[in-house]
Amino acid sequence: MPDTLVGIAKMAAEGPLLAEKRRVSYHEIASRSWIGRCSGKMRLFDWTVNPYRGCEYGCRYCYARYTHEFMELPVEEFETKIYAKLWDTAVFRRDLRRVKTGESISFGSATDCYQPAERRFGLMTSILTELERGAEGLRLFFITKSDLIARDAVRLSNLGLRNDVRVNVTITTLDAALARQTEPFAPRPDLRLRAVAELAAAGVEVGVAISPVLPRLTDTMENLDTLGAAAAGAGAKYLWAQPLFLKECAQKVFFPWLRQEYPHLEDKYRQKYERSAYLRGPYVDVLKARVERVRARYGLCSRMSSYRPPNWTGPAQMSLFEG
Repeated sequence: MPDTLVGIAKMAAEGPLLAEKRRVSYHEIASRSWIGRCSGKMRLFDWTVNPYRGCEYGCRYCYARYTHEFMELPVEEFETKIYAKLWDTAVFRRDLRRVKTGESISFGSATDCYQPAERRFGLMTSILTELERGAEGLRLFFITKSDLIARDAVRLSNLGLRNDVRVNVTITTLDAALARQTEPFAPRPDLRLRAVAELAAAGVEVGVAISPVLPRLTDTMENLDTLGAAAAGAGAKYLWAQPLFLKECAQKVFFPWLRQEYPHLEDKYRQKYERSAYLRGPYVDVLKARVERVRARYGLCSRMSSYRPPNWTGPAQMSLFEG
């Protein structure tokens, strides 16, 4: 281990190997906190929880690859070198006491909390146990590509009796072949839809996130409409979408893949993203209009729905998630 490593990089280098699979290794990493305060101008939440570092789904466009750079690791290892945080009940309880009534916590905003590592290490099981014990009047936002979240449908429903709980299942397309290309190791779209149905049946406020929308690949009205119909049919209450934003760390993986699979699109993408990771201008407005048409057609809300379960026991007034 290099003597120059400090902080999170040093902790990662010292973390023991927990298990190995054909293409993935799991490591343990210590953590000084479990619930981190969000910062920055564009923050959508007050707090965030990410029990795993790295994500083995291998999504070509993943913006979170930069988090491996914090550990002095190449972005390509983001999907093959997965770190599970060392669970500490006392630290989680301490952090949870810092979260004030009405504040929001995001689960899985950087790495998927229900990725395959969860089946091995069960950190979300520990987290939900503590939330059931001590969370009330909070806004809890879960986002995942995994059908494993349906395992916790009843627990999430119970948690939603005293908190504003929103579960977002990401489905970018129902085209299984295209999904396998863009998200090679994530569960099939039909499995994610089934999870939506199971969550809805348990009384969970669940929606579908079409995020990111890939220009010239998944942004057609046909694709968006098909997703809207499927989401509504599965019992989702809301639907939202965001155009692809392509950080430099993701470009290192995305552009080589694009060159191999869709070479006619590479120059177009480079022109759009060479100056900024974010798309702006007419395209964003057109996409927004398409999504609004889909929502109207199938009776779906944005993320600002005011749903409450019939047996809601939480605070009478709570701020809702920003749209």
